[in-house]
Amino acid sequence: MQIREICQQMEAWAPLAWQESYDNAGLLVGDANATAKGILISLDCTEEVVEEAINKGCNLIISHHPIVFSGLKRFTGASYVERTVIKAIQNNIALYASHTNLDHAPKGVSYHLASKLGIQGQVMKPMQEALKALQYYVPASHEQAVREALHAAGAGNIGEYSSCSFTSEGTGRFQPSVDANPHTGVANELSEVNEVKVEMVFPSYLSNEILAALKSAHPYEEVAYSITSLDNSWQDVGAGYIGLLEKPLAPEAFLHFVKERLGLHALKHTALPEGPISKVAVCGGAGSFLIKEATRQKADAYITSDIKYHEFFDAENQCLLIDVGHYESEVMIIDAVHDYLSKKISNFAVLKSETNTNPVRFA
Repeated sequence: MQIREICQQMEAWAPLAWQESYDNAGLLVGDANATAKGILISLDCTEEVVEEAINKGCNLIISHHPIVFSGLKRFTGASYVERTVIKAIQNNIALYASHTNLDHAPKGVSYHLASKLGIQGQVMKPMQEALKALQYYVPASHEQAVREALHAAGAGNIGEYSSCSFTSEGTGRFQPSVDANPHTGVANELSEVNEVKVEMVFPSYLSNEILAALKSAHPYEEVAYSITSLDNSWQDVGAGYIGLLEKPLAPEAFLHFVKERLGLHALKHTALPEGPISKVAVCGGAGSFLIKEATRQKADAYITSDIKYHEFFDAENQCLLIDVGHYESEVMIIDAVHDYLSKKISNFAVLKSETNTNPVRFA
């Protein structure tokens, strides 16, 4: 199996189109056409992780955080980033990152953080403008073939449902010119055909693939279709996660519960509320941008990381803010990526890194 095929498996779960504009997800170092010999999954990519990959015979490292985040102008080994990249290149190890795209993906980072806490719920801030609607007209005789080709290309998936579409019947009319090569009809004569209109939604990032599948499977020389951008939010795709605990907990008991479930030595939080904690929002990584969203959705507590001093005031005593640490809020994604790829790939090793890359220590 080539490295590009493994990258494609990751992007089937977390398409690169879902990453933030500032991000740098994808294959960062290495030859996509090289044969993969082993995969090492880590949260970060450091010199120690590359050394671990060498020792374990892995030539592909998949990390959550990109080792190259901004442009590198020289490779002299002056920084840990440069040294890590140099070491990977010297040992023919490819580096791949699935970052904010995996944050936004269905059952992504925040979902797995919520799962550690037994929270049942949904994406807190669904992605906007991520869906489009396709409408096209096709002879009734070819309706099924075209529809199935579009489903195979990724159209018609809504939540846990696939192959979704709507069909309405009608009459299509057209008059071919003398230069046309019609599937049916005669030049300069008006034709009437029993046609159907089919409608289905698809992810915006698949626009080119969907259009290519439509034109390839459709019998007409000129395909009548329209594509519309939707304002619908995509409930399975987006930032954060919010839901209910298995049972309400008193504030102090909830803090103890969070520390125990996430294996924390310490955490930071705002003043404890008087009432029980039941509705909880989470966001893996730096999630202060969702504080107001958590309070708007009336979360009793919001768990994330990298909250600045003044941002703790933003909850305005409406929500218990808890900062558990960046590493601690995301490290569970290693298990998730490992489990996902292990199911997709069975002919060679998919390993979890044993290197603790957390740069933060507690005295």
